Amino acid sequence: MRSKYKISGPGVLIAAAFIGPGTVTTCTITGANFGFTLLWAMVLSIIATIVLQEMAARIGLVTQKGLAEVIRSQIENPLIRLLAILLILSAIVVGNAAYEAGNISGGVLGIKALGATGTVEVGSLALNGWSIGIGIVAAVILYIGSYKILERILVGLVLFMSIAFLITAFATKPDIIAVLKGSFIPSFPDESILTIIALVGTTVVPYNLFLHASLVTEKWKGTEDLPTAKKDTVVAVILGGLVSMAIIICAAAIQGQDISNAADLAKSLEPLFGEYARYFVGVGLAAAGLTSAITAPLAAAYVVQGCLGWEKNIKSIRFRLVWGVILLLGIFFSSLSYNPIDIIKFAQVANGILLPIIAGYLIWMANKKQLLGNYTNSNWQNILSSIIWVVVFGLGVRSILKVFGIL
Repeated sequence: MRSKYKISGPGVLIAAAFIGPGTVTTCTITGANFGFTLLWAMVLSIIATIVLQEMAARIGLVTQKGLAEVIRSQIENPLIRLLAILLILSAIVVGNAAYEAGNISGGVLGIKALGATGTVEVGSLALNGWSIGIGIVAAVILYIGSYKILERILVGLVLFMSIAFLITAFATKPDIIAVLKGSFIPSFPDESILTIIALVGTTVVPYNLFLHASLVTEKWKGTEDLPTAKKDTVVAVILGGLVSMAIIICAAAIQGQDISNAADLAKSLEPLFGEYARYFVGVGLAAAGLTSAITAPLAAAYVVQGCLGWEKNIKSIRFRLVWGVILLLGIFFSSLSYNPIDIIKFAQVANGILLPIIAGYLIWMANKKQLLGNYTNSNWQNILSSIIWVVVFGLGVRSILKVFGIL
């Protein structure tokens, strides 16, 4: 990393992963319903993501192992180890399979916002051609099996997406004072608590922790790269957070309207700011869908590799088989416009349980001298990470209660 602020490395792949259609939709609804007042929740989410992702990257870089592999090696009790592996596999693999349809569908929404339609008739089935197209592009990129090529493609997509949403945000000419106030002065408007939790939950996600720990071993090979890895994480996550904040700012321009997703945002901005606003939002959403459609299957493959103790080889048949299955399921359900609600509910429960557990394991492992030597957490890192754990624990409880209709 020759330049202090160069955008490259595993960090940008993490940004690409968390700025998916779910994040775009959550931020859109936040801005439309609450204006700038909840921007502070996104700032909090950025800080939490940096702290947890830095720990995951540090563990991966020092041990040269994926997070699933480290957890498996550190749990001595066979029964607890088995339960941990089953929980991780169910939450990440099944969860990513369920969410992959949403990732691809989000990309399709972006393309449709640009005015393009495409339906393919296969017998009595009417399939969405764009879902198949996005799936094929993601499959080709993943099949190449080159970390450098994957990194360059996702860096390009993230920058493309960032420019699209940031330009649109500036075009709305927001009140800068109100933006700053909303970013740094916490407020809790009526009925906003679930939205605040959703903003944190859509940014701090379990599979990114596993993905980051694995990706740093592909990029770097020693502890001498720790400062570079930390800069990479901080710069990329901040960029991703700024994109999320830009989407909230865009949606705040049409506050009060009935907005349910980014495609609605694109249509609503057009009368106010011209046709180009629709194009920028459409391009941004399409890029968000494609980046998540690539990273979700990749993360699932790394998790299975670590949990089952496979050799580290992203070109192996077994590795490709895992991401291939996840991608095919996403293409199939997305092309049929089918929403696998029951599977997604299961994934939400599993992730709700997994997030505080993995955050707890991260804090524990980041303090183990026998694992990290001189690269354990500082006191400030432990204080911040403990506060974050309380937040993600609350998030996990909320996710589970919501799925069962208690909240």
